[in-house]
Amino acid sequence: MMNTRIYKMSFAGVYPHYVQKAEKKGRTKAEVDEIILWLTGYDQQSLQKHIDEKTDFETFFAKAPQLNPNASKITGVICGYRIEEIEDELMKKIRYLDKMIDELAKGRAMEKILRK
Repeated sequence: MMNTRIYKMSFAGVYPHYVQKAEKKGRTKAEVDEIILWLTGYDQQSLQKHIDEKTDFETFFAKAPQLNPNASKITGVICGYRIEEIEDELMKKIRYLDKMIDELAKGRAMEKILRK
């Protein structure tokens, strides 16, 4: 998995797709935000700042206050890769987020998505 092009992609460019994917399945932007805040430790204001500034994924995760300690409980396959086998830490964080948004869109309960 050497496709590091995603690292320089704007988080703000992908964020609307996360929201759209969730809303198509009857979920909300607030739930998408809740997932992102849970995973990264950002608050709503700092999340919005990164969206407004079009921060790339690499910077977005590098500046995240704290990755949730339960993030390692996120397992499974996303984009053909088993998350727990991804060695690159940044790619793993990006795939954690992808997996959680997928679970939201599939109708999974927030309590389970947030690994409570």
